[in-house]
Amino acid sequence: MILASLLLGVIVGALLGLVGGGGAILAVPALVYGVGLPLEEAIPTSLIVVGAASAVAVLPRLRTGVNWRLAGIIGAAGIPTAYLGALVNRLVDPQLLLVAFSVIMAIAGVRMFFATPAATGPCVPASGGIWWRSCLPRALATGTVVGFLTGLLGVGGGFLIVPALALVLGLPMGVTIGTSLVIIVINSAAGFIAHVSDVQIDWAVTGAFAGTAMLTSAIAGRLSRGIPDRILKTSFAILVLTLAVYVALRAVAGWLS
Repeated sequence: MILASLLLGVIVGALLGLVGGGGAILAVPALVYGVGLPLEEAIPTSLIVVGAASAVAVLPRLRTGVNWRLAGIIGAAGIPTAYLGALVNRLVDPQLLLVAFSVIMAIAGVRMFFATPAATGPCVPASGGIWWRSCLPRALATGTVVGFLTGLLGVGGGFLIVPALALVLGLPMGVTIGTSLVIIVINSAAGFIAHVSDVQIDWAVTGAFAGTAMLTSAIAGRLSRGIPDRILKTSFAILVLTLAVYVALRAVAGWLS
């Protein structure tokens, strides 16, 4: 159990450091299928792991790789809806949640895979600055949706934040990664607080998973700055689509068994 946590922590940390998201997509299934935790315990555990690893991964990007205003707006918008998502989580069958998880992953992956890099957008106009009239509503909507899914599915939201920042708001991939990591930290903290009163945390598993994830995310965060945006986007999309299929198959198998 501890060995599996260590190995999976390396993978989750690498994803967060390289592409600013995707770690929780793997963390929840890994904790359920790889470590053997029940879904209700895997959700808050994954939030600890992903939040801690994201905080470490963003350190090399603090000066030039984060849009702090957008990170604050999107993160704050998601705090109340994270609590709402946690409430809904208690009412929904776990297998249905995993199916929903896989569908959302597939949509995000397809959108990233076929998108072309955006040079400008509502939050990054060619003239510089930010068009708040068009950017602010999109940023608030993004934060609201991602926060709800954080509480509902136990994800930091990076697999949705990355496409939203890059495609909907028009941020370059380099800034998208750093900004998404800050938002993930905020969302993970809110989601964990919403869930923590319901379950007992296995701190040995959590510590092993989080420790290796933090170390790997710090290394990967530095390496990612030398990788072209298109390669990062394509790799992220392929990974998300692969995991979507796997999670869906396991959820359906759970229903049939």
